[in-house]
Amino acid sequence: MAYPIAKIAVSSAVYQVDKPYDYIIPESMSGAVAPGMRVIVPFGRGNKKSEGVVLSCTVESGPADIGGAAAGKLKSIEALLDDEPVLNEENLRLAIWMADRFFCSVYDAIHAMLPAGMWFKDGQRRLGDKTVKTAALVIDSGEADTHAGQKAKTAPRQAAVLQLLSAVRSMSVNEICYFTGASAATIKALEKQGFLTVENIEAFRRPDTGARAVPEPITLNDGQREAFEGIKSLLKSGKPEAALLHGVTGSGKTIVYVKLIEEVTALGRTAIVLVPEIALTPQTVSIFASYFGDAVAVLHSALAAGERYDEWKRIRSGAVRVVVGTRSAVFAPLLNIGLIVIDEEQEHTYKSESSPRYHARDIAKYRVSRANALLLLSSATPSVGSMYNAVNGKYHLFRIENRFNEGALPPVIIADMRKELKNGCSGLISGVLRKELTSNISNNEQSILFLNRRGTNPLVVCGECGYTYRCANCSVSMTYHSARSRLVCHYCGSTLHVPGCCPDCGGKLNFLGAGTQRAESELKEIFPGINIIRMDADTVSRANPHSRLLARFKDENAQILLGTQMVTKGLDFENVTLVGVLSADASLYMSDYRAHERTFSLITQVVGRSGRGVKPGRAVIQTFTPEHEVLTLASRQDYDAFYEREMVLRRSLGGPPVRDLMAVTVTGIEENAVIRACEKLSGALAHYFAGDSAVRILGPAPPPVSKVNNKYRYRLLINCVNSRPVRDTIAHTVKEFSRGKHSKGVSVFADAEVYD
Repeated sequence: MAYPIAKIAVSSAVYQVDKPYDYIIPESMSGAVAPGMRVIVPFGRGNKKSEGVVLSCTVESGPADIGGAAAGKLKSIEALLDDEPVLNEENLRLAIWMADRFFCSVYDAIHAMLPAGMWFKDGQRRLGDKTVKTAALVIDSGEADTHAGQKAKTAPRQAAVLQLLSAVRSMSVNEICYFTGASAATIKALEKQGFLTVENIEAFRRPDTGARAVPEPITLNDGQREAFEGIKSLLKSGKPEAALLHGVTGSGKTIVYVKLIEEVTALGRTAIVLVPEIALTPQTVSIFASYFGDAVAVLHSALAAGERYDEWKRIRSGAVRVVVGTRSAVFAPLLNIGLIVIDEEQEHTYKSESSPRYHARDIAKYRVSRANALLLLSSATPSVGSMYNAVNGKYHLFRIENRFNEGALPPVIIADMRKELKNGCSGLISGVLRKELTSNISNNEQSILFLNRRGTNPLVVCGECGYTYRCANCSVSMTYHSARSRLVCHYCGSTLHVPGCCPDCGGKLNFLGAGTQRAESELKEIFPGINIIRMDADTVSRANPHSRLLARFKDENAQILLGTQMVTKGLDFENVTLVGVLSADASLYMSDYRAHERTFSLITQVVGRSGRGVKPGRAVIQTFTPEHEVLTLASRQDYDAFYEREMVLRRSLGGPPVRDLMAVTVTGIEENAVIRACEKLSGALAHYFAGDSAVRILGPAPPPVSKVNNKYRYRLLINCVNSRPVRDTIAHTVKEFSRGKHSKGVSVFADAEVYD
């Protein structure tokens, strides 16, 4: 007898037991089930209903063909969630590749490819009103997931809502109820508990692309043309290619992308452009929409669930030729891809820190290799790893040495904060920067100030006994936010009221350090009445997005834009003639092998926001270590010298990019249990890699933040060459450990690329 069998990736099958599971296709579904469709299946001893994705369909002729088990012991598919496949064969192949490469289940890989709302019902959406009641999460995603787990049994509808909003941050109340089965009372209860806010906001099924009038035909300067012609030849090579475009800030790299995409679309192919921050998306999208109109789609996490789903459907339908978005847009269901651009390719935001722990660059490499397309990495400050690959011939290297308007790079003034203190200036704004700001304000020119800390004071300490306010859930100090008059943990979101004195000895509390809120207050004291726009995680929200703040800065001609990393790259305002880096030392001394690389990039990028129009610009860097070589090189915009300096250190350490650095991390509530588990894993890995001098196991040791949300974290670092045998050994070790008695009370995961 023949049995129609579907091999299915099941959501309930965690990484340790992940494999394709066989299910019988019932007669009632004969001919309706196809690879790429989502289904409901019973799973486990309790036959819990779980979502799954069909990987393949076969017809088995008898019990021997289905693993020797009687056909009657196989379970059957219970329901179909799709009328047609939502994933094609190429998507499924990518998911299987990701499971091997990034230590995740096949289902987790598939989950990353599809819009979040699809996983809560059948993917069908109802048209919303122009104004809809919307719920927005006010805690961070990690805390939401924790509370969802705690409520799973006692309040499952509340848990489902928190889980959904953890993925999408905000959604209309109607959509939340539709996808989760929750009621309005459920939403109200969560609002009263302080997990979310509910408000009426304007919503659109398609995001506003901000397209401007049809632009003039593009005219490239000599540097742009040389790079364009070289890259264009790779587009037409008919084989997979990778290139690095190193262009100074303001060199017009985006216009080169536009010209390349014109070539790609003329060949009947499609393109993806990735940007690292949602803040950069509006400006980038408006440029591409001006040239390519409705053939452009937008994908990023700040879109409403309905917008994201509809954009995904437009892409899949073939109506879209160009997709612009953040990290997850690399999965856009475009066919016949000809080009993938990763702008500001050095940014850490392209790396996912939750399963699947992929880097967008690696997904892009896979897709262009399958499509015989071109991957273009681009930046004014390429990652050391990408430049290493270019220098060693893995990537083609192209350079644009001058700015688009042929203007000079902004000169940099170093403000020595040690001298400022000696001169009686103890504030955040140095006398040097104050003078330059005064000049800009009087000339009706704009300034951008960068400080990579939000809040008011990052440290509150007793001057008598040294007591420090630290988060009870995480191994970090709490930051004082004057706008809320509370201490806030930037990892788990917990808050505390600030008492009038030390809780231990009654001594006076000192508020140390500075964040963007304090900087804003100080600027208002120095320059009363000026228009300051602050852009950080506290001011940006669904109701007040990046695009609105940036539009205000431009349209109101606000004197100062003050912000965190959001303001360091991609912004192009002609009237900005001054950039200030308020604390250049902040990232130099972090316990991260990329600390110097990140500092150089941040400073170079933010300095490059100045003088992009016809007016000359300049920059002020405030530092307590003006002699530090990284700051000196950043002030000169000397990337090549920085790269050579950094490679000397990387080679001496034998770390990336010379060799790879992978990790196995253990988390749990009991610190001793976590350490013991790490030691057990270390012993197992040492056994498996015995005799292989090319593999070094380091640790166990805690990462820079060892406790987050009441869970301790320790890890092993594996210095090696990332190869299939090494990955297989690590995967086997993790799975074997997780199935054993030593794994009780802890969780283990592996990561193919460490970023701190």
